Amino acid sequence: MLPSGPPLALHVAMQAPRNGPHISVVKITGQGLVSIAILVALLWTCLIGERIVFGRAADDAAQVMRAMRELRLKTRREPAAAPARSPHARLHIKLG
Repeated sequence: MLPSGPPLALHVAMQAPRNGPHISVVKITGQGLVSIAILVALLWTCLIGERIVFGRAADDAAQVMRAMRELRLKTRREPAAAPARSPHARLHIKLG
């Protein structure tokens, strides 16, 4: 009586002849390895480029916010001195 489940598959695999012809099921060619290397390099280039673009965008956004704050402070109008009296103004004196 043979056990069922994974131990059965292991038992059958251990009894398989190992001296037979070697048949590869999957083989990666040199062209395939080159294409994989190129695609991986392209992927890393895109990821690094994305980080650089987002970093510059954050820096530009911070610079715009600083510029807006400076413009707001510059446009605030404050008198340099108290307004002077007009020379034609008459003084009203009451005698009483």
